Amino acid sequence: MATLIESIGRSTLDYLDYVGGLSIQSWAAVRSLGSSMPIVGNRFRWREAVRQMKLIGVDALPMVGLMAICAGFILALQGASELRRFGAMNYVIDLVSVGFTRELGPLLTAIAVSGRSGSAFSAEIGTMMVSEEIDALRVMAFDPVEFVLVPKYVAALVVVPCLSIVSNVCGISAGGIFMFFSAHLSPMFYMHYVMNSIELRDVITGLIKSLAFATIIVHVGCLEGFRVRGGPDAVGRSATSAVVKSTFLVIVADVAFTAIFYLTGKP
Repeated sequence: MATLIESIGRSTLDYLDYVGGLSIQSWAAVRSLGSSMPIVGNRFRWREAVRQMKLIGVDALPMVGLMAICAGFILALQGASELRRFGAMNYVIDLVSVGFTRELGPLLTAIAVSGRSGSAFSAEIGTMMVSEEIDALRVMAFDPVEFVLVPKYVAALVVVPCLSIVSNVCGISAGGIFMFFSAHLSPMFYMHYVMNSIELRDVITGLIKSLAFATIIVHVGCLEGFRVRGGPDAVGRSATSAVVKSTFLVIVADVAFTAIFYLTGKP
């Protein structure tokens, strides 16, 4: 019994320690955001932020687009297989367009970015910890959060919503291709129905989720890197842990945001 209580208590303290570290790191990043801004910030930090935008956003475009196209086809196929029996094929358009702008677009983007960039953040910072580069930065009076994390955070806040929009376009376009071949609906009429289905609040909901997902992915990935202790094997474990934890927290955040929007009348 004592061993069970000790195990529960130790796990609880570990979780609280992790949440505390994540909160402290997030606040430090918010305070240092100005250093990576254009014009008012440090031009070297801004240059690094632009480089991270390419790594996080531009290089992820093919993967995000392909995932969205496949998901759009799957969603349209599954919806049509049921709605066809009721003669309600037009509702497939609503399903695909609203489903992507509110949920699938931001979520698929976050999962892709977490797998690509979240693990890369952890591995990069973990390698710097093992080689004592982070300690060298502290000795030279550089804040590691400002020097390493903030450019990645600024880049993610810019490109993850953009990737979500690309994901929405690709997924909805895949639904249009399906409707063209299955119901012989012309692309012009399809876009007309899509515009009637989507409301501005749907797009805003997706963008708000994208910003939250970007914050989770960057901070979890970087925190795992900063916590690396040991040799090269610890870097691999931290990269795996970063992907698992950030993906889990992204899904939890998605549930929380969806519940909030639903309860406030903005599902």
